[in-house]
Amino acid sequence: MMTLGNFIDGRRVASNSGRKAVVFNPTTGNERLEVALSSTDETRAAIANASEAFASWSKVTPLSRARVMFKFKELVEKHTDELAELITSEHGKVFSDAKGEVTRGLEVVEFACGIPHLLKGEHSLNAGRGVDSYSQMMPMGVCAGISPFNFPAMVPMWMFPIAIACGNTFVMKPSEKDPSTPIRLAELLKEAGLPDGVFNVVNGDKESVDVLLTDDRIQAVSFVGSTPIAEYIYSTASAHGKRVQALGGAKNHMVIMPDAEPNQVVSSLMGAAYGSAGERCMAISVAVCVGEAVADKLVSDLTTEISAMKVGAGMSADEPNMGPLVTREHADKVLGYINQGISEGASLVVDGRDFVVAGYENGYFVGPTLFDHVKPGMRIYDEEIFGPVLSIVRVASFEEAVGLVNAHEYGNGTAIFTRDGDTARQYTEMAQVGMIGVNVPIPVPMAFHCFGGWKRSLFGPLHMHGPDGVRFYTRIKTITARWPTGLRAGADFSMPTMS
Repeated sequence: MMTLGNFIDGRRVASNSGRKAVVFNPTTGNERLEVALSSTDETRAAIANASEAFASWSKVTPLSRARVMFKFKELVEKHTDELAELITSEHGKVFSDAKGEVTRGLEVVEFACGIPHLLKGEHSLNAGRGVDSYSQMMPMGVCAGISPFNFPAMVPMWMFPIAIACGNTFVMKPSEKDPSTPIRLAELLKEAGLPDGVFNVVNGDKESVDVLLTDDRIQAVSFVGSTPIAEYIYSTASAHGKRVQALGGAKNHMVIMPDAEPNQVVSSLMGAAYGSAGERCMAISVAVCVGEAVADKLVSDLTTEISAMKVGAGMSADEPNMGPLVTREHADKVLGYINQGISEGASLVVDGRDFVVAGYENGYFVGPTLFDHVKPGMRIYDEEIFGPVLSIVRVASFEEAVGLVNAHEYGNGTAIFTRDGDTARQYTEMAQVGMIGVNVPIPVPMAFHCFGGWKRSLFGPLHMHGPDGVRFYTRIKTITARWPTGLRAGADFSMPTMS
């Protein structure tokens, strides 16, 4: 069986750690390949290569770095189908979702292509008498990214394109569950003209992660994953003097007002709750219905729509709506939540357990699941399930809905569906959540805006991509300069007061 190693100093290299993990095809349950779990020494070797490359890469002009990004964008577009097939074969999401993931990642690459403008800094003429002040946005050094299994192309592309365009070098540690796509992206970067050592991929587990969090040569760490791990990443890396952005978990609510357009609500919820099998931090997993009539109609309509869903292999010609979960262990975890919801008294309207796809009986499938009469305090409400499970919560008023959202420990994303502009405006002001959609079910910002939540959905002050992304991967240097116009007899060249 093939063993996937690392990408260090511009080439694929085998690991000699002796430790491996198996990567499965979630649709069939078959072993696909093995991935090396790198040793401490191998991870440090990748950091050393990145550190050596920084000396020259940081001196390359922003325009030249942008040209590499332009070429990389062209190559990713050319190889989109290939990348999407890799994603589907290791993550399990359907091919159309996988292509969409690559496209969303490309938007950040496009943003990074504008780096000459984004790094211009500020200038003040005559900040004092004959004194100019100006700022320079300097690269940090060697940066690290640790990405989750659910978006093996998009999330890494939230990180390394901006970091590299800003003049940094990078070490990527992808999920060991679907590691092939980042390696392929590394090869495309090299083909785009990126010098060896600027971008490195280290496959591994906690041993590699801890090296990235503690090695003195790493200056900044980006992470996306669950909240417990995000908190560990933030506290450990911060304690070692690193800049950190660590995005954690979510429990995203959609508030549905009585005046919302029913067909739009149902269509939006089907995609937001069950797209990518619910394995995304922006999935809507709680629908908050204001009024009993709203809830009754929504449950009825959703039940009808769910019965028509096509669940199957991601590469199937009939284009299913949803594929399997990423691993057997994760599927079992989601099934455990469903059982817990039943035992805690929620009403199971649509049961996704014991779901089998003909021809793929060993695949990691969990069918779309719908609960009604869910309440705070139930685990299916309090915790992130990360699967195709939607909970209906019934409330009597808009104020109760807002209170429910704000009381939750997560504050990643939320949405409100209404035809009333005043209600929508109040919600966007009152909701203590980082990303809000108005009649938009999954309010993921475009690459030129920032992505990130509030409360226990984000650790660190700066969000992903957009202006915060540039700020995260640079540090400001401010220069105050005075240039005498000539050596005049009796001239006073002492520093003037700035007042």
